[in-house]
Amino acid sequence: MRVLVVEDEQLLADAIARGLRRESMAVDAVYDGREAWERIGVNDYDVVVLDRDLPGMHGDELCRRVLEAGGATRILMLTAASEVSDRVAGLSLGADDYLGKPFAFSELVARVRALGRRAMPAVPPVLEAAGIRLDPARREVTRDGQPVSLAPKEFAVLEVLLRARGAVVSAEQLLEKAWDENADPFTNVVRVTVMTLRRRLGEPQVIKTVPGAGYRIG
Repeated sequence: MRVLVVEDEQLLADAIARGLRRESMAVDAVYDGREAWERIGVNDYDVVVLDRDLPGMHGDELCRRVLEAGGATRILMLTAASEVSDRVAGLSLGADDYLGKPFAFSELVARVRALGRRAMPAVPPVLEAAGIRLDPARREVTRDGQPVSLAPKEFAVLEVLLRARGAVVSAEQLLEKAWDENADPFTNVVRVTVMTLRRRLGEPQVIKTVPGAGYRIG
């Protein structure tokens, strides 16, 4: 899942980004509404965690622009205001969900994951194929009933491949969904991660390489 965190309190934005990365999400963080709009024009985000009171461009205006642009991006609006009227106003702008500050990080993660599922084609909460079972909420993976320990990027790559339901996923798509904008597209990071993921999943191998196209589960 690719997430953009837009929050003018830099320490909070960075803390949210670090926490979401630990949940195997690819996360970019910006501190200004105008910069956020530029990033949204370049990258394909599943969820935008959006503070309402932003410099450069107000969160309300950014929300309107994302809505007018169409697409599947979902918005979780953050605000310190706790009145019902403020929550109603935020949702009426087109936000998909609303979370008041302060909040429990576990609730933020659950809401981001729920919105991420809505941004993608409908799939079961638990992903299964070829004897592999992946539970995104619990961050658990098993193969033929045996637990498999994965690093965060390995978990993210496996989740993207399972969500594709046997379709081929290119290296570029994996880089887009499992890494943030700091990843160098000219490195072999995807190939290396797939190689270590195969090793952790064991034999027989279930991640197939499709020459010139990418990878698939099958």
